[in-house]
Amino acid sequence: MTITEIVEQLKATVRSAANDEFGIDLEQIVVETPPKTEFGDLAFPAAFELAKLIKQATGEKQNPRAIAETLRSKLDRIDVVSKVDVAGAGYLNVFIDRGKFLADNLAAAPLPNAVDPADGSAPKVCVEHTSVNPNKAAHIGHVRNSVLGDTFHRVLKATGRRVEVQNYIDNTGVQVADVVVGFIYLEHRDLDSIKALDAELADAGQSFDYYCWDLYAKVGQAYQTDEELKSRRAEVLHLIEAGGNATAELADYVATRNVQCITDTMERLGIRYDLLPRESEILHLHFWDKAFEQMKQLGVIHFEAEGKHAGCWVMPWESHTASDDHEADKILVRSNGTVTYTGKDIAYQMWKLGILGLDFNYRLFHTYADGKEIWITTPNPDDHQHTHFGGGETIYNVIDTRQSYPQEVVKKGVAAISPERGEKASVHLAYEMVALSPAAAEELGFELSDEDRKRPFIEMSGRKGLGVKADDLIDRLEANALAEVESRHPSLTSAEKTHIAHQLAVGALRYFLLKFTRNTVIIFDFKEALSFEGETGCFCQYSAVRANSIFRKLGDIGESLDECRQRIADAGSLDAILAADPASDIWSIAILASRLEETVRQSAAANEPAILAKYSFSLAKAFNLFYHNHKILSETDALKRAVLVTVADMARRSLTAALETLGIEVPEKM
Repeated sequence: MTITEIVEQLKATVRSAANDEFGIDLEQIVVETPPKTEFGDLAFPAAFELAKLIKQATGEKQNPRAIAETLRSKLDRIDVVSKVDVAGAGYLNVFIDRGKFLADNLAAAPLPNAVDPADGSAPKVCVEHTSVNPNKAAHIGHVRNSVLGDTFHRVLKATGRRVEVQNYIDNTGVQVADVVVGFIYLEHRDLDSIKALDAELADAGQSFDYYCWDLYAKVGQAYQTDEELKSRRAEVLHLIEAGGNATAELADYVATRNVQCITDTMERLGIRYDLLPRESEILHLHFWDKAFEQMKQLGVIHFEAEGKHAGCWVMPWESHTASDDHEADKILVRSNGTVTYTGKDIAYQMWKLGILGLDFNYRLFHTYADGKEIWITTPNPDDHQHTHFGGGETIYNVIDTRQSYPQEVVKKGVAAISPERGEKASVHLAYEMVALSPAAAEELGFELSDEDRKRPFIEMSGRKGLGVKADDLIDRLEANALAEVESRHPSLTSAEKTHIAHQLAVGALRYFLLKFTRNTVIIFDFKEALSFEGETGCFCQYSAVRANSIFRKLGDIGESLDECRQRIADAGSLDAILAADPASDIWSIAILASRLEETVRQSAAANEPAILAKYSFSLAKAFNLFYHNHKILSETDALKRAVLVTVADMARRSLTAALETLGIEVPEKM
């Protein structure tokens, strides 16, 4: 029986006892983890909640400790429980039968519910992340979005959900229009000229998205003094949205090439997609028109005949009043008839949930090296090559915290259209910005003043060209990691060093971006991220590599993992070994390793990947202490050696699975 199954059995027993003994339906049962194993393995504060509910129901005041004693007698009867203590004013501290638990779980899968991608019966959810404007290279802020979304999709898969990953492409937005303005009116290029430029850049080892990055900044600067150029933006934007003209064709090439570059950048971090839905198809396939009619029929929106929003279609709700800054976000159709981003997002969200009644056409966009495919929407029905995307039961949108209010409007709107789905079907995974430490900014080539160096962090602005391109960040991390690998393993081949450096760089970056909760502003620093000590990805990887080294050496002493497991099975009892472990660190590492499934569930329920990152570090730290305290392979007692080896295996498999869920690989060497 796994720790998750034990918890569920204990909860069911408490719930049953509450009903039988006190006539109370205890719906929510809190389970806590004591700070030390000597206080127990699980703690239940249920007696306090029961005392409150009993008083509410009967007016009778009961002592929580007396209630806990009643519950204890029920929990004591469970086979896997060795004892239950009533502590303090009424806490129930449960101690698991350690020997039985170890014998039952030595070979258990760390994540038993991880879904097979081919399993079409698993519940389907959609995660939308990245969603970079396809006008230039991705930057470090986009990387946080993408790492959060990719990790959360891995977390959901580990809990048994079938996950579709989408990357929304706003190929008709003002940012694309600005780059098109630059190509046409600053550089006087047509589509053929841009294609030739793209080929020249490739031959020179340069990137199209980097070129667009600089051009976008030039356009922003030119707008400050050139009103005529700025007036071209609206004209170009109109042509792009209308489609079927030379400007729209040029814009489509620019946006598509940037998407290809961004896809390659994210692949360096192990981030992939299933579908790229495009803004242009949402417009041309009339998604909004269909949603608009449904919303009018249901009375979800209404027309403002007077006041400051006269002529607009708005979606207010009585329970929430927008501030002046967000009042416009309730407008779905402006007085001039144009649809706002919020309106289009509602239509798109309806499609993702499968309640719009329309679908895209799809064509193959890209095939990864291992055969996995990315699909993209297309305006042409003749191009249609795929049956269906979307239709998830829950939609997770990874969008920065500045979009919290518009996302709330989308959630409320969709819930009003489909009450049976409700607001729970739409989840906004908000996150704060990423800035640079002054040291990191200078390492990446920023020129800082003395005043800048005194600041806690350096903010970035893509429109001003002040930003860190994602590929530059990865390149710098890989270069720093390679120097470390070369100093530690000079005899490795160049390819081996480069591969390990890449694994360390990706692990460092992903862990750094994940260890902070989503509502935390991150100040990125190279030295801190790549440190082999402290709470870093490199430290977690190092611990896993150290664990793997035990099993490379196990054969040298003439034993195998299977033989160690069999020795434990034949022993019948491990009580003598566990009782002789005064610090309980054998049991501590075993029970901690067994909590991965529980932790992943918590991370999914709280929509917070940082929970899993913190667990990974705790397990890595605990394993290092375990490794230090025990001479595992040189232990002379055969049964104890088998216990140490198998518990080390539990830890390494859970740590490896946890890191994999975070998108972090374990190198062969460190």
